[in-house]
Amino acid sequence: MHQIEIYDTTLRDGAQAEDISFSVEDKLRITEKLDELGVHYIESGWPGSNPKDIEYFKKVKKLSLENSKVVAFGSTHRPRHRVYEDTNIKALLDSKAKIITIFGKTWDLHVKEVLKISPEENLDIIHDSVAYLKKHVEKVFFDAEHFFDGCKSNPDFAIKCLFAAQDAGADCLVLCDTNGGTLPDDVKNIISDIMKNVRTPLGIHAHNDSECAVANSVIAVESGASHVQGTINGLGERCGNANLCSVIPNIQVKLGMSCISDEQLKRLRDVSRFVNEIANLRHFKRQPFVGDSAFAHKAGIHVSAVRKRPETYEHIRPDLVGNSQRVLISDLAGKSNILRKAEEFGIHLDPNSPQVQDIVTTLKNLENEGFQFEAAEASFELLMKKSLGLHRRFFDLIGFRVIVDKRKEGEEPISEATLMVKVGGHIEHTAATGNGPVNAIDNALRKALDKFYPELKDVRLHDYKVRVLAAGKGTAAKVRVLVESGDSEKRWGTVGVSENIIEASYQALVDSIEYKLLKDGTSS
Repeated sequence: MHQIEIYDTTLRDGAQAEDISFSVEDKLRITEKLDELGVHYIESGWPGSNPKDIEYFKKVKKLSLENSKVVAFGSTHRPRHRVYEDTNIKALLDSKAKIITIFGKTWDLHVKEVLKISPEENLDIIHDSVAYLKKHVEKVFFDAEHFFDGCKSNPDFAIKCLFAAQDAGADCLVLCDTNGGTLPDDVKNIISDIMKNVRTPLGIHAHNDSECAVANSVIAVESGASHVQGTINGLGERCGNANLCSVIPNIQVKLGMSCISDEQLKRLRDVSRFVNEIANLRHFKRQPFVGDSAFAHKAGIHVSAVRKRPETYEHIRPDLVGNSQRVLISDLAGKSNILRKAEEFGIHLDPNSPQVQDIVTTLKNLENEGFQFEAAEASFELLMKKSLGLHRRFFDLIGFRVIVDKRKEGEEPISEATLMVKVGGHIEHTAATGNGPVNAIDNALRKALDKFYPELKDVRLHDYKVRVLAAGKGTAAKVRVLVESGDSEKRWGTVGVSENIIEASYQALVDSIEYKLLKDGTSS
């Protein structure tokens, strides 16, 4: 089976999408998920462009990645600068990434009107940048920016740009449809011609401005490209990038070419939903392959047929990508996912046990209330253990009160939480202030429990996100709170849902604490 390299740029190109802002911690969590999915390369940012990416490249070295290699992204050196003096080139090397991708101009319009240099100078810039970086790192990928537009304008010059990178030692020549306006037939014809003239492997980087990014990526592979760039859920600037959640199964399942392992492919839906949760985006239920509706059936004729032979109305088996068939009037999905998660959590479940169906029912009811567990697996593990009688009570809430007091216009309000809990036979009554009501109740809860469970001192709150679930109800709407916590060993996500943001936050905070105590095997 022919191997195709998958290059994910969610953390760089995807982060340029409107409404997207990943923190460093977000990027690290997504990096781990992409590694589990088995993508070959993770383009993680532009080290010379902002402090956030510089911090990421320092922290990512501490992750133990098994499948993926981290890539730093940047540009060729600037005109009228020597390559070894260029600050962008230096920042790329300072990131200590072993693989670097640089983009260079291949459309003569940009060379003349944007860079305002001669074509010969542009070729020298490409060659010198690739050659210099190649001396210092394992691999250098060259992104031929606007290549397809360049080919239509001045094909001889565009191809000379590829030769300049190839002669300098580039490991892959990535043909970019930067404006996203190229149609599949043009991609096929141009790549077929290029394949005759270059010896370096070719890649494709497609944008979706004409709704052709996935089709262009697939046809590029059919035409000889062996390296595909894209993002999870198609995130990206303007209309987005090629959606890897569609590209990967199309190449692997439909074309029969290997991208990732079959077991990794089954994680695709989970990774799709995880990235959406971290990005604080609603899941697109009609997204091909991984959406809730991708294998959902409502029409009576369809339902009758798929229950006999699923392939009558399903183009692939949904379990190949971690999805499941749904019959909308009586949902049949969920059991296999529960069993798979139980195995991950080290919980033995008999597939025929009524407990499995009980968990499915509980999960469906909670999801109907607004809970989502893709980025809150700690809450889901607790839910399963509670359903199976494997969970221990570490404390009971007697009550809490939160006061927000603003005393003067222009001054920050003061938040104070008073809380009473019962631990064993002891009642602890305490109060604490904080930077806002949620931080105050978190501090009060820790203060009440620390003397009983000193290991909680190791727990840190890393991230906190709120999503309004029913936008039409305004401030009366339900909210979902997602909390990321961690200790010195790992991080975990928990979730809470309520019309009251403080209550939703409290639910997520309690799950975080209980997960830590359960994980450490604390005696109650």
